[in-house]
Amino acid sequence: MLAAPAAALDRPAAAAAPYRWTNVKVGAGGYAPNIVFSPVERGLAYLRTDMGGAYRWDAAQRRWLALQDGNAVSSYMGIESIAPDPVNPDVVYLAAGMNAGQPAAIMRSADRGATWRIVPVPFAMGGNEAGRGLGERLTVDPNDSTRLFFGSRHDGLWQSNDSGATWTKMPGFPLKGLGRPQPRTSHGGVAFVVVDPTSGSKGAASRRIWAGVADRGGAALYRSDDGGTNWRAVDGPGLLAVKAAIDTRGVLWVGYASGIGPSDATTGAVWRFDPQGDARDVTPPSWRAQGAEGGFLGVAVARSAPGTVAVTTIDRYRAGDSLWITRDDGRTWEDVGPRSRRDVSSTPFLLHEGKGADFGHWISGLAIDPFDAAHLAYTTGATVYATAGLGVRGAVDWAPWSEGIEQTAIITLISPTGGAPLVSGFGDLAGFVHQDLRRSPKPTFTNPYLSNTNTLDYAGRKPAILVRSGSLYADRPRTASLARSDDGGMTWAPVRVPPMGDPPRREDLIGEAAITVSADGATMIVATPVAQRTRDDGRSWTAVRGLPGGVRAVADKVDPRVFYAVDVANGRLLVSQDAGASFAPVAGRGLPADLRPGGRQGREAQSALLAAPDRAGELWLKAGERLFHSSDGGVSFKPASGELAVELFGIGKGALFAIGTDQGIRGIWRSIDSGTSWQRIDDDAHRWGARYRVISGDPRLPRRVYVGTDGRGLFYGDPEGKTR
Repeated sequence: MLAAPAAALDRPAAAAAPYRWTNVKVGAGGYAPNIVFSPVERGLAYLRTDMGGAYRWDAAQRRWLALQDGNAVSSYMGIESIAPDPVNPDVVYLAAGMNAGQPAAIMRSADRGATWRIVPVPFAMGGNEAGRGLGERLTVDPNDSTRLFFGSRHDGLWQSNDSGATWTKMPGFPLKGLGRPQPRTSHGGVAFVVVDPTSGSKGAASRRIWAGVADRGGAALYRSDDGGTNWRAVDGPGLLAVKAAIDTRGVLWVGYASGIGPSDATTGAVWRFDPQGDARDVTPPSWRAQGAEGGFLGVAVARSAPGTVAVTTIDRYRAGDSLWITRDDGRTWEDVGPRSRRDVSSTPFLLHEGKGADFGHWISGLAIDPFDAAHLAYTTGATVYATAGLGVRGAVDWAPWSEGIEQTAIITLISPTGGAPLVSGFGDLAGFVHQDLRRSPKPTFTNPYLSNTNTLDYAGRKPAILVRSGSLYADRPRTASLARSDDGGMTWAPVRVPPMGDPPRREDLIGEAAITVSADGATMIVATPVAQRTRDDGRSWTAVRGLPGGVRAVADKVDPRVFYAVDVANGRLLVSQDAGASFAPVAGRGLPADLRPGGRQGREAQSALLAAPDRAGELWLKAGERLFHSSDGGVSFKPASGELAVELFGIGKGALFAIGTDQGIRGIWRSIDSGTSWQRIDDDAHRWGARYRVISGDPRLPRRVYVGTDGRGLFYGDPEGKTR
């Protein structure tokens, strides 16, 4: 909980308004770098994600439970490593830190993630950097569970002898670390640490420790036989050691790759090392025969069946990533891909690219249930797949194992005055029409298909008319980055703006240009360097007079003749009274002289100017951290944020909503008196890393609010006690 500074307590805070918070269901959706089963309790597993925190599988509820929703530190939602205690099933550890420039900590829970002890550490992490699929970097000695090891990306190997409460660097380890990286780069560092349980006994610390290195220029694998005091390099294939697992005999299995992932591994290998020093290359022959492309970033052993091992590839673009399994210690391997089937009916969003679900991409996490060798799971860039029946013959049926996981970044959203209650714009997944907030949506954002949806708008009086703009994948057809739908987003038609400039080029394809639609759907305005307007669905275009290039127009939701815009360069509010043909300054009395914060900052930024969905001429404008309200079409404004420092805001039926800070408390706030006073509606159990991206009310459901996060998906909130 964030406490208010003592100096701010002279003004009583408005009473909190309790809300019930529920995820809008998509079903996973983002990159989960690894999944780890507890070795001591059947049915217990943990999942780490790169920006949405950690999850625990609850076998009784048959769903994944988010473990960090009460966390308000953004960086701690990027999980670098996860380690279930090998003795006590109630204990689990996290290594948390988004990137090298943000705080890092080792977290310990004694109640399966319900509460955490947080220990800030001096070594940086990269839970959302390149190489986040390596590992596991954090491990617990199964013979002395107070003893932990952590392999740092940048600062060598570390040890704790008090269950993670304090940490010291291990002086004998040869790799001291490369130090903090340059911006937009990362190090692999100590990619994994593995303790051999056969080298010790209960209560006596293990002696044999393995550490893999994913920095170029030196040895990739090290071994200690004296508990970490001395180390020696172990020969291998000359690649980076990126992932490892040890079986009950003390045999170490290592996946190698030429890059740290998730997008730079061109080749790889799999090796087997036994405690006596025998090392051999056990790379699947069929992988070599099919081009030897992609590294091996998934490695898992079957504790209940020694000699049974599975591996998965990453970045195998031509033949496609797959899974191989051996049941005879690596002498023979089977490619399981050809006999695999997958059922994604529970999460149909996985078909968003217009093709059937394949084996997956960015496969970094792989685990075999220690109590059932036929139960396997692996992670991808979009979901977690599992099978309960990996036998020696017959089809292998995979299905998403994702109930309860919502790990996506929401860029924009709208709640129209009719049709579906919510339409969203996602990063990487384009976006969705949410007819039922409790069901994973079918993909409809095609023609064109965009990687990110950056802006959405709807016609206030004809809400079945939607428009969107977004970013194009570099390797997809670059024909349109704008689209229009006349049936509530079920089908779309591309919108193309003619080339402009000298030499002429398609400015609308860059992804920067927002698109706006009038209240009656007849006019569309695109914020290209020379703003363009169409009245015939894009067949012809004319330049907009008086509207600076790149400035997003905002349509009045009731009057189809009226548009608004913020002219940042000249500090003016502009209005069009002729359906967007021309714009002219309006008085804007009561606004601050500097309107630069009221301009749209970046293509993914939520608009700082909004029109009310139910009254013509009613506007809300955020300038800096202050909110202003006009009921006369922008002629005059009144302050509307009280003492709240506003970051984001949205309009709903009978309420305003905002992300902001009051008396040192940052959270989600509601006003039911046009911004005169505000009540906090989130609570300390619902913080989601304080990674907020967008907020909006619902024009039809009183006091309903939608909140898009950067990593924990999309939420809707209703007052406690309200019937859905």
